[in-house]
Amino acid sequence: MLFETHAHYDDSRYDEDRAEILQKAREAGVTYIINISSDRESIEKTLSLSKKYEYIYAAIGLHPSCCEGMDGTETEKMTELAAAPKVVAVGEIGLDYHYDEPSREFQRKCFRMQIEMAKNLKLPILIHDRDAHDDILNIVKEENAREFGGTFHAFSGSLEMAKQVLKLGFHISIGGVVTFKNARKLLDVVKYVPLDRMLIETDCPYLAPDPFRGQRNYSGYLTYIAQKIAELKNSDYEEVASITTKNAIELFKIGG
Repeated sequence: MLFETHAHYDDSRYDEDRAEILQKAREAGVTYIINISSDRESIEKTLSLSKKYEYIYAAIGLHPSCCEGMDGTETEKMTELAAAPKVVAVGEIGLDYHYDEPSREFQRKCFRMQIEMAKNLKLPILIHDRDAHDDILNIVKEENAREFGGTFHAFSGSLEMAKQVLKLGFHISIGGVVTFKNARKLLDVVKYVPLDRMLIETDCPYLAPDPFRGQRNYSGYLTYIAQKIAELKNSDYEEVASITTKNAIELFKIGG
């Protein structure tokens, strides 16, 4: 049993074989998938996928790189859409300082607005953090986001940051980067973080693990991530799969 906590099956890279890839993931042991919206178009596509497939759930939100023009009227509309039965999180939201646009100030405003949306909906948040560690942590603290929790998706911070994330009551999500040869910082994080605070994800179609690095990713590759985590924690694959699945079911209230 594996729980894919972060996928983008609405992406055009699956247009030719989406149904086949999803079936292949199921055959690899993937029991649940959360499809994550990132821009305005993907919100509708994500909701459609959650309606079509019993095992796919949805997260609604605007990625920081796609939030230009966001205002209160739009968050009201997203709140209405997020009231759908299979929406289990607000995301992916956060900060991305790798690019100059939208401005950092506007990204921070959008992040706070979407945290408020999650509070109103009583849903966890899925945080995107790229080159913005300090600001992310400060906003999470200031907005008291621990009230409803969530996860730091594709965690890329240091061990010290991981400790702060855990103190804030958030989960840490581990993806294919943990299998990369240059992932030394992340290896220390995985060794430290307790399994009961960890989730796994592929972020497909991005960030395929070794030995598929650079290729199109899919949820079946969660097996490689779980195996690497088991190796680092002197555990076994079944335990990692079972505990991370349990964590996700509880966080996202699947079946509850």
